[in-house]
Amino acid sequence: MRTRRIVTSMAAAMALAPWCTQVQAQSTSVQFYGLIGSYVGTTKVSGAPSSTTVVNGGGLTTSFFGFRGEENLGGGTSAFFTLESFFQPDSGMYGRTPADPLFSRNAFVGLKGRYGKISIGRHMTPTYISMQAVNPFGGSVQFSPLVVQSFIPAFNNAVLGDSVWNNTVQYSTPSFGGLVGTLDYAPGETAGRSGVANTGVHLRYDAGPLTAVASGQRVRLLSTATVPVLTEQKAWLAGFAYDFRVVKVYAAAVGTETYGTPTSTRTWSLGATMPLGRGYRLIAAYAHTDRDTPKLASTDRRTGTLCLDYSLSKRTDLFLAAMNDKRSGAGSGTSTALGMRHTF
Repeated sequence: MRTRRIVTSMAAAMALAPWCTQVQAQSTSVQFYGLIGSYVGTTKVSGAPSSTTVVNGGGLTTSFFGFRGEENLGGGTSAFFTLESFFQPDSGMYGRTPADPLFSRNAFVGLKGRYGKISIGRHMTPTYISMQAVNPFGGSVQFSPLVVQSFIPAFNNAVLGDSVWNNTVQYSTPSFGGLVGTLDYAPGETAGRSGVANTGVHLRYDAGPLTAVASGQRVRLLSTATVPVLTEQKAWLAGFAYDFRVVKVYAAAVGTETYGTPTSTRTWSLGATMPLGRGYRLIAAYAHTDRDTPKLASTDRRTGTLCLDYSLSKRTDLFLAAMNDKRSGAGSGTSTALGMRHTF
């Protein structure tokens, strides 16, 4: 009797084996990952009356965690998703500010295959992603001169809108010898105002030591729901990075034209990273923005950062950074940081 039960069980298992294999092949693999960073230092932008001593999250990279998954659907097609949340390790709060949603960095689902990939949801904009590739401080919202002059209000940001767009459809082409194109469309979701939409067209080339980007976007914003005054801005970005091994150089240019309240800006940025040996590297960057508003005097802003970075391992580094900021008609300001990052 016992032998018969064993044989019957083995037969049932063999009958179910193909089904179990199929389920395993179609299961979604999910990865948990992120980065946490904090620093102690001082902050003072140009024109501020005095500096502030701070313990802040981020520094060289804004802290975040995320989940991503992918399912092989067969025929070279896969379904995928990404959920990523910014957080503040100095206070334990999620988001960059209290205005951020839970999954503030990315939240989208999509399909990819031989014809590229398409996704729907909340996306970090390719303009911001491209900007990270052509300046040595990446996406740092505290110490990258190019990023702070482009996106941070305390530095009179040249680019309107957030670095993350809601309600966006995004399509990226396959790679053609290292060249990838991306299209974005966010309809704005305003009743009776179909023209309130964000759009973007982007190109990125990665091959060997060279990275080159070209990006254009149009942002349309309503001032309030009750008084819907439309502000429109067109912005472009072009830049490159080239790794000579002994030094990696970066150069970028950004331009904006804002309508409604007419303003134009022109920004250029230069930077470099240099390995010093034994885990040390030197990072330097400078950005200059000229701003022209009709009937008002033209203004300019100069921001430069110098940083010494030391790798304790492939996942953990320490950094010491100092940034000087000066806008026309105001005194200069200096910010400093001693911090640490860890990826997981």
